[in-house]
Amino acid sequence: MTQHDASDRATVRLIPKAEARAIRHGYPWVYANELVTDRRTRGLPAGSLALLEDANRTPMGVVAVNPASKIICRMLDQNPDAVIDQAWFAARISRALAHRARVYPEPFYRLIHAEADGLPGVIIDRFGDIAVVQPNAAWADVLIAPLVAALQDVTGVTTVIMNGTGRTRALEGLAERMDVLAGNAPTAPVAVPMNGATYLADIMGGQKTGLFFDQRPNHAFAAGLSRDARVLDVFAHVGGFGLAALAQGAASVLAVDGSAPALDLAEQGAAAMGVADRFSTRKGDAFDVLTALAEEGAQFDVVICDPPAFAPGKAALEAGLRAYERVARLAAPLVAPDGYLALCSCSHAVDLTKFRNASARGIGRAGRRGQIIHTGFAGPDHPLMPHLAESGYLKAVFFRL
Repeated sequence: MTQHDASDRATVRLIPKAEARAIRHGYPWVYANELVTDRRTRGLPAGSLALLEDANRTPMGVVAVNPASKIICRMLDQNPDAVIDQAWFAARISRALAHRARVYPEPFYRLIHAEADGLPGVIIDRFGDIAVVQPNAAWADVLIAPLVAALQDVTGVTTVIMNGTGRTRALEGLAERMDVLAGNAPTAPVAVPMNGATYLADIMGGQKTGLFFDQRPNHAFAAGLSRDARVLDVFAHVGGFGLAALAQGAASVLAVDGSAPALDLAEQGAAAMGVADRFSTRKGDAFDVLTALAEEGAQFDVVICDPPAFAPGKAALEAGLRAYERVARLAAPLVAPDGYLALCSCSHAVDLTKFRNASARGIGRAGRRGQIIHTGFAGPDHPLMPHLAESGYLKAVFFRL
């Protein structure tokens, strides 16, 4: 039996109480408690393709099955006869590429944003002729060969890196692995032009795919506030907000991060842009550095805090909100009168209202008052699936204090 031959596919069925209509209208997931899980279904290998039927045995489409995951089925195609092969991948990738090529003049962007681009659990970031694939669902591991062939065929990328690290793979019961699937791994950081700045992405050793494209519009908005300004970029990673600010004429930027390699890449980026004289770094725990800067009486015109996900899941929600409040409380005193404070969250579990309220509480506890001047989200290369709130994880709230 081949994965691609529709006639040989296993069939899986929703229980009568499952919400079949939501899936027909585009919801992409079936949870384990919504599926009839007999011995045959539980015995399907992770990543198998199957025909999904509703409780009345009406075919609903082709799903990828992983009995080891809470998300037991992911909808791949609502056509029950769909053949999931290289041509199928090529059609999805072509559609995604057409949108990115219209929005961005240069080939540096998120090319595939998982469910929203019709490839559940698959992230592909593009760095010129290099693509980094994160197959975070078992089916993508199984079908990685036709996926990569289609990716190269459609985009012309010569190097494809598989970055199989991260929390999501563990939830799917998948092992961590890094592989070069095509071409040669880059031996040095890759220069990425964005918002007039130059970033250096460590594709083989950095976080996620080496660079975060999602903040691009928020970098640009913050940079627009930063002409002639003293800027503090906290949780700076490779200099996302800081280098964009320098490209727009910031007087000075101090970048704070806990990772020496990330700050080193930020410094290399500043040097590549010819602005190293206006750029400095401080390595350390962000909370400690914010506290120390306040004790030193430091003041900045623009302060940006872009922490990692403090609440990656619902269980961490309350602790995460307290952490966001604390960031706001420690950062607000460093903002000069009538200066700007930008606070970001990439936590799925924290919605915009909760995040905004936690940030405002922190600002208030610091004895400051603010007005919200802008709310930002991920860029258009991170499209949202309307049925899947989880795909809209990034929030950036800009305050004038």
